[in-house]
Amino acid sequence: MSDRLLIYVTALVRATTTGFVGVALGLYLARAGQSTATTGAVISAGLAGAAVAAIFATLFADRVGRRRFLAGTAFIGAVGTVAFVSTTDPTALVLASFVAMLNGMGRDRGAALILEQAALPATTDDAGRTRAFAWYTMLQDLGHGLGALLAGLPSVVADTGSSAGAGEHRVAFLLCVGVILATIPAYLRMGSAVEEGASGPRQRLSPRSRSILFRISALFSVDSLAGGFLTTALLSYFFFERFGASELAIGGLFFAARLLNAVSHLAAAWLAARIGLVNTMVFTHIPSSLLLVTVAFAPSFAIGAVLFLLREGLVEMDVPTRQSYVLAVVLPEERTAASGVTNLVRLAAWAVSPVLAGTLMRPESLYLPLVIGAAMKISYDLLLWKAFRSVKPPEEGSAA
Repeated sequence: MSDRLLIYVTALVRATTTGFVGVALGLYLARAGQSTATTGAVISAGLAGAAVAAIFATLFADRVGRRRFLAGTAFIGAVGTVAFVSTTDPTALVLASFVAMLNGMGRDRGAALILEQAALPATTDDAGRTRAFAWYTMLQDLGHGLGALLAGLPSVVADTGSSAGAGEHRVAFLLCVGVILATIPAYLRMGSAVEEGASGPRQRLSPRSRSILFRISALFSVDSLAGGFLTTALLSYFFFERFGASELAIGGLFFAARLLNAVSHLAAAWLAARIGLVNTMVFTHIPSSLLLVTVAFAPSFAIGAVLFLLREGLVEMDVPTRQSYVLAVVLPEERTAASGVTNLVRLAAWAVSPVLAGTLMRPESLYLPLVIGAAMKISYDLLLWKAFRSVKPPEEGSAA
């Protein structure tokens, strides 16, 4: 099995478990009788653990070997998850969540994503790089959607009652442990291409790459701050409060949205080959933000849902193109650092704005986070195009 196919398989498996945890974590803690304060602390601890692992991956993975680091991270996450479902003590739950790197966002983030992105360009050529990232991100979105659907099974199986279902959720988490452990042989089977371009202990970014990463990371932070106004939880709340939509309808809407996200990644690769990576990022993102504004003022759930799905068909076309672009404009030995820095910046900025969005989302101003988020994203797109339209990846012809 080729290295690229192994990366696709591990990404799909990991995204499925991440999608499951994103939905099931809060349900499990509620059925186990934990307080909302404990639930919040557990989620924060899991994200903090993922962030720490991402920092270590950025700084040290190339030195110890990407394959070994990926396998070791999977093993630690599995051990932490076993510890998590083996206790009911709030403090122990928080600590175990940190070790397990439990991802309450429901979207794959962290060390493995950074290293797989850094390794993926070496498994293909410049012409095929964006398509490789398109398949990678498409499989991740399919995994997220599948995991979210599977998260409902424990509740279906469980009996009624205040604490019923905790046991079923515990079993499901342990099944996730088995799935996580199954990725370790896949990581260890990866060939030398995964390690290609790994920097030595004294590797430093070139001045050109430092300049590019500084500017693009600053712009990515704006985009992620805007994204914090538009999280799945907040958008779900908007549809529920604004239109009185049922949980079933909202769940179906977001499942359909993830499918559209997945398909759009392949369309992004096709478009980028014709108009360029930066143009694809910008000129698909701006219409998606304009559509989001129309969702904010839609007169009914049906119309809002259609507009939202149109938006979802465009909004993530910048994901594979962005990843491909960042790793194309730096040197091969700088890819881990580039992937790590840009992902960490996005993760940190993404976590800031939901608090502000929540305070703005009052009955009379439910639309405000959508409008603010869309305006910030349009500003980001225009600034990105101005700053990087002349910085071309190799397949488009480089320019200073």
